[in-house]
Amino acid sequence: MRWVILDTETTGLEPRQGHRLVEIGVVEIINRRRANHWHEYLNPKRESDPGALEKHGLSTEFLADKPQFSAVVDSLLDFLRGADLLVIHNASFDIGFLDHELNLLGRERLLASLSGTTLVDSLKVARESYPGKRNSLDALCERFGVDNSHRVHHGALLDAELLGEVYLALTRGQDSLDMPEEDSLLGHGEMYGYSVVPRVLRVVRATPEEEMHHEANLVQIDQACGGQSQWHAEEVPLTL
Repeated sequence: MRWVILDTETTGLEPRQGHRLVEIGVVEIINRRRANHWHEYLNPKRESDPGALEKHGLSTEFLADKPQFSAVVDSLLDFLRGADLLVIHNASFDIGFLDHELNLLGRERLLASLSGTTLVDSLKVARESYPGKRNSLDALCERFGVDNSHRVHHGALLDAELLGEVYLALTRGQDSLDMPEEDSLLGHGEMYGYSVVPRVLRVVRATPEEEMHHEANLVQIDQACGGQSQWHAEEVPLTL
């Protein structure tokens, strides 16, 4: 199973008002393991709105020598093709900009170019799983314990990696609870100049006194149930 997790940054909110893409980041996950990535900064040939610039921090001067979308579109499509899932958070926004850029070049829409690929909007998935709660990328990172403390600005590749972590957590219940250690994107942070140290689970065993109190409670429960308590029905050895 091959997933591609995509995110973009733009000069503003509405492509029909002339706003353009300034960054595209894609993270590839194969069989729930991080595999590869695709990333480009883009010259939009216009200024970013102040609100957008505050979020992504990509100045006109920084983007001046970057390629235009037309120069990278084929490379992007080649990377996306063959994926089973295309995962985007609030997909209508990113797809709208990508389709607008493709239309300016006289190309077909993105999903029409990706035969056999299913679009998944992770925002919709999160809202179905957690109705009535905040489901922004930051909120989901907090909910699932994904470290986003290094996210000073929005960045397409960084956000795609964070979304990959979040989507793995969102879909973990669809697989066996015995997940492999590789079921994580953590450890790839060096590409952003930070490191993530996975936490080690510490097993705290009950003291003899606590075990005695526990056994006394079980006896009381058994008596209250007329001897029908299931706690003592079968001794199951605990293995760690």
